[in-house]
Amino acid sequence: MSTPQTWSAPGRVNLIGEHTDYNDGFVLPFAIQHRTHVELTPRDDRVIRVSSSFDDDAIEVALDDLDELFPARRDEVAEWARYPLGVAWALLHAAEASPDAAPGVELRFTSEVPVGAGLSSSAAIEGATASALNDTWNLGLDRVTLAQVGRRAENEAVGAPTGIMDQMASMLGRADAAIFLDCRSLEATVVDLGFAAAGLELLVMDTGVKHSHATGGYGERRASCELGASIMGVPALRDVSVDDLPRAAELMDDVTFRRVRHIVTENQRVLDTVRVLGEDGPAAIGDLLVASHVSMRDDFEISVPELDTAVDAALAAGAVGARMTGGGFGGAAIALVTHDLVENVKDAVTAAFAASGFTAPTMFTVVPSPGAGRD
Repeated sequence: MSTPQTWSAPGRVNLIGEHTDYNDGFVLPFAIQHRTHVELTPRDDRVIRVSSSFDDDAIEVALDDLDELFPARRDEVAEWARYPLGVAWALLHAAEASPDAAPGVELRFTSEVPVGAGLSSSAAIEGATASALNDTWNLGLDRVTLAQVGRRAENEAVGAPTGIMDQMASMLGRADAAIFLDCRSLEATVVDLGFAAAGLELLVMDTGVKHSHATGGYGERRASCELGASIMGVPALRDVSVDDLPRAAELMDDVTFRRVRHIVTENQRVLDTVRVLGEDGPAAIGDLLVASHVSMRDDFEISVPELDTAVDAALAAGAVGARMTGGGFGGAAIALVTHDLVENVKDAVTAAFAASGFTAPTMFTVVPSPGAGRD
């Protein structure tokens, strides 16, 4: 066997723009310093073997069998292993490469990205795998294509109906910057955040409430959005503006309308956040973050009591702004906090959780960081 080499890709925090990605809308995520690492060792057979520090069982599949496995027989594979194996499958399709052009590999994963916290541990696995295999197999695919490969793996090999935001953030991340992404055109613009210069930190408050995108509420929300677009006669809710909402209210039942209103107003909030960052700096985006949380809580109904408690306690303790982040139904909230108040906010959130009888949250600050690549 040859010498192993290591690649890694980051998790991400979404500053604003939740559930807008699969509606062809706008998002503003950034890559974080927590990464998933993959050690790749070439093999001299035609097998891909995946193992990880978080599951004792290694899984081996012949490269020639990937097409039989995905998507039809994906349930035969442990869920975590569908991510890297699905990336290998989608990568060969994207490169229009025959499996016999790709030598077998051994992939061993370790991760610092908290799982289930809404920080996209899944995109980190996909980005690390895609980067490693793209380099090792000499496929020559660009970063946007690798992000598309990750999304296809997640949608078809894993069975989670997510958009492309997480993969793009993990592939394109830059230090002290967010990625303003148009999810329809996949045009990505680097937006300077300037947190450090403004004396601000972004605090992640992980509630510990686990969520899974492959089940339940996420798919229902997506179906509501597709119904709303169809009622409005547009390809996606991206094509509905805030001015169209009174008409939408007349045409839709209450639940569908509220789902639509969240997406339409959230798209506008992303555009407003990018503008305010450029004109007034990061200390001025607090109200937009709070409005985003209220919309997810009341209109999209994807918050949970632990997330609301974290947001309310952070704001009461002096955070500039706070909101839940990620797909919802658990996971994490974020708070934008001046450096001198970080410990106060942590103490306040811990106390609020204790008073409500919730399990203590895990809290840590994140730094906008570079995207996927060879270590």
